Amino acid sequence: MKNKRQSSRHAKGPAGRAGSPTRNTETRADNQATFRNSDKRGQDKRGQERHGQERPGQERRGQEKRGRSTRGKAKPERVYLYGMHTVRAALENQTREKYRLHATENALGRLNIDPALIDGLEILPAETGGLGRLVGGEAVHQGVVLEAAPLPAINIENMEQKPLVLVLDQITDPHNVGAILRTAVAMDAGAVISTARNSALESGVLAKSASGAVDMIDHIQIGNLARAIERLSDQGYFCIGLDSEGPAPLEETFAQAPNDGRFIALVLGAEGQGLRKKTRETCNALARLDMPGAIKSLNVSNAAAISLYAARKYLDN
Repeated sequence: MKNKRQSSRHAKGPAGRAGSPTRNTETRADNQATFRNSDKRGQDKRGQERHGQERPGQERRGQEKRGRSTRGKAKPERVYLYGMHTVRAALENQTREKYRLHATENALGRLNIDPALIDGLEILPAETGGLGRLVGGEAVHQGVVLEAAPLPAINIENMEQKPLVLVLDQITDPHNVGAILRTAVAMDAGAVISTARNSALESGVLAKSASGAVDMIDHIQIGNLARAIERLSDQGYFCIGLDSEGPAPLEETFAQAPNDGRFIALVLGAEGQGLRKKTRETCNALARLDMPGAIKSLNVSNAAAISLYAARKYLDN
């Protein structure tokens, strides 16, 4: 199984962000020149918007109003991504369709992006206040907002088979899901799998919480989670459901894995509800996280971080 997503985010050397100071200066200058050349186009666009054509903010607010709950909701037609890490990762992701980049002149220079990645992309000069109207006054946009299409759907059969994957059972909070995606990338997980219904949809809030990780890992949404767990088991994954009433600690449960424990899938449920009955029954094993302190429960994103770290240590050893 191959991952079709490509990203140059980790590239090193003269062409990457980790290149020489001279290269970074040249890239910043190129970006600022692009910004100045786009200023007239931005003025023309604002004039068109005043005459009744589509306004991004109006569309975004309409989507937010329609998307108060994720229950049964379809993916939005476009998302508004904001923040330096988030926008940079999205621009570097060749599988994501981009529409328009709103940026202050200073922020465009700080993006330090390869000019080839924004060649042909409409860039609209913006003021900080205007960006706040696009994504909300409390959003930490850092001077950049990217209008883009949600990431294309990925079939679980096309998932890159890595030793570690994460499965989420109806976790709806976008902050939690974003933080989980960020940790999953840090721990080199191959994919995060969640339900298409009653789960957090891709959004600016989720992407900002993920700090760019949305564009670095396969996030697969499926209709039947139990069936997906069965498929993972058929592919050699040992699927461990995290449950406070699990019969053994997670560290001891790894030893039960077949195939020398080379493939691990961690399954986590929503806070409060935990794993659903069918999910619990489909997992190969249940395990708990033992807490030595006075507090015995954790936020789901924290539980995911500890579990992923423990699984990575086990797989590496």
